[in-house]
Amino acid sequence: MPGVPPDNFTIALLGAECTGKTTLANALWQALAAQGHDVVAVSEYLREFCALHGRTPTIDEQHHVAAEQSRRVAAAASRHAIVIADTTALMTAVYSDLAFGDASLYPGGLAEHGRCQLTLLACPDLRWQADGHQRSGPQTREAVEALLRAALQRGGVAFLPVAGIGPARLFGALASVQRAMARR
Repeated sequence: MPGVPPDNFTIALLGAECTGKTTLANALWQALAAQGHDVVAVSEYLREFCALHGRTPTIDEQHHVAAEQSRRVAAAASRHAIVIADTTALMTAVYSDLAFGDASLYPGGLAEHGRCQLTLLACPDLRWQADGHQRSGPQTREAVEALLRAALQRGGVAFLPVAGIGPARLFGALASVQRAMARR
């Protein structure tokens, strides 16, 4: 990735809606920063898009959402040693496939996701909560999870599941991050 320091470590948080990705991204950021790491969390652009427009993206806007998420992750990676990406373009590809039957974003989403050194998959073990325009309902999580796992498998992307409630979820994710960073 142009402009990315060779020692950069990007962590991708993936998962269906309401699986705690944003909460986990912020908690990981705080924990790693408290340890003295140069770390930043990149928020999910889709959430911002929905708030700005008062709706979810149309099929014609999916590419923009994916590209903007990738741009933001790459920009953060050019300035920080550790990046926590609260999703990647791969999630946009999954939602585009689910909502519109459009699988055209998978190749780009997988290519961009391949720039991440660690993928954490947030398990759907948390209680579902409504969140404005962005969430479809608890029934959607199973379909998203299946599409996401299939895409990761097709792309040969290894991932570590993250489960548990509250501190247990953070502890498991943080342990996975520290092991992965130690192997570098």
